[in-house]
Amino acid sequence: MTAEAQVGVDVHYTEKCNEEVRLRSTWRGRFEMARTQHLLMQYLPEAPAEVADIGGGPGAHACWLKEKGYSVELLDPVERHVAQATAAGISAIKGDARRLPWENEQFDAALLAGPIYHLTEASDRRLALREAIRVVRPGGFIAVVAINRAANLIGSTIANTLLTRQQVVTDILDTGFSPDNERMAETVYHTTTQLRTELVNAGLASVTIHGLTGPGGWLTVAIDRYFGEIELPDLLQQPPPMDTALECSRLADRHPELVPSSSLLFAVGQRA
Repeated sequence: MTAEAQVGVDVHYTEKCNEEVRLRSTWRGRFEMARTQHLLMQYLPEAPAEVADIGGGPGAHACWLKEKGYSVELLDPVERHVAQATAAGISAIKGDARRLPWENEQFDAALLAGPIYHLTEASDRRLALREAIRVVRPGGFIAVVAINRAANLIGSTIANTLLTRQQVVTDILDTGFSPDNERMAETVYHTTTQLRTELVNAGLASVTIHGLTGPGGWLTVAIDRYFGEIELPDLLQQPPPMDTALECSRLADRHPELVPSSSLLFAVGQRA
C-alpha cells in the first residue's frame, strides 16, 4: 500500500466511517459480528490460545475473543482504531500486515478481517498472508475476510443506486477494483476462485471458503438502507429479522454452491 493509499484508508475510517459504531449498532454490523463468531468457533483451538488479530480495527472481534478466554494481540494501520482497541482493554499496536512485529510461530491462530481487501496489489496481499503464516505455529489456522466481487452489484440494486453507480459496479465486476469507488477507499473485491488461489499460492493448506454473511445478510442490508433507526413495521418485527437472516445463512452453509451469494467471504487455511 502506497503512502497515498494509506491516507485514503485513514480518511475513510477516521472521517467517513466509525467502524466501532457500524459493527455494534447497524443491523448489518451486528449480523456480520454474529456470523464471524459462529465461523471462528469452528476453527479456533480451545482457550486459552494465542490469537493474532491482524487489521483488527477498533477491537470488536478481539474483545469477544478475550471474553472467551483467548490471549489476543491486535495490529491495525489506523491510529484511531488502535486507540479505540486500547481503550477497550486490548493489547493493540499500530502496524502493517505486510511487516508484522511478532516472532515466528508466536500464535495458535490468526484473523485477517481487513488487510486482504484493503491491499489492492496481489503482491502486497501475498506478503500479508505469508507474514500471517510466519507468526502462526504449524497446524494453526489463518482466517481471512474478503469482499465478494458481486457485493456492489447486489447492494446497489437493493439500494436502487445501481444506475448512478454503474461504472463503479462494472469496474469492480470486471477487475475487482474501481478507482472511483466512493464507498470504501482502496478496496479490492474477490471472486471465490481468486481468493482460494491466493491462499493456496501463499502456502496455506486445506483451504475452505464460507459465505460469511451468506444470503441472509442481504436482509440486514435492506433494513439498514430503508429503515435505519426508524422502528420496523409489524411485517418485519415477527419473527425477528435477525433470527431469519441468521437461519437463512446457516441453511446456506450446507450448500457450497451458495457461497457466491454472500457479500463477504470467510476463507480459512492451515499452516502446514
